[in-house]
Amino acid sequence: MLTLSLDSLKPGESATIHAITAEEGLHQRLNALGFRIGKRIELIRRARFHGPLHVRIGTTDVILRSAEAHRIQISQDSATPHN
Repeated sequence: MLTLSLDSLKPGESATIHAITAEEGLHQRLNALGFRIGKRIELIRRARFHGPLHVRIGTTDVILRSAEAHRIQISQDSATPHN
């Protein structure tokens, strides 16, 4: 299974979180926001010039820095356009 980072998704696509490679503090904060292995995540929109990403996990919308999104690995074979 090929994995990519969350920042590689295009707006409207969703995928499954495969791993989170972050230091303990960031990992705990992401976990508190609902970022857990096996959860579906959708990219709603992204700002220009490597700006923040607007993502949705369940009914929760979160804005992430591009650097934080890069630490979240997703399963590519689960990436699908959201209709």
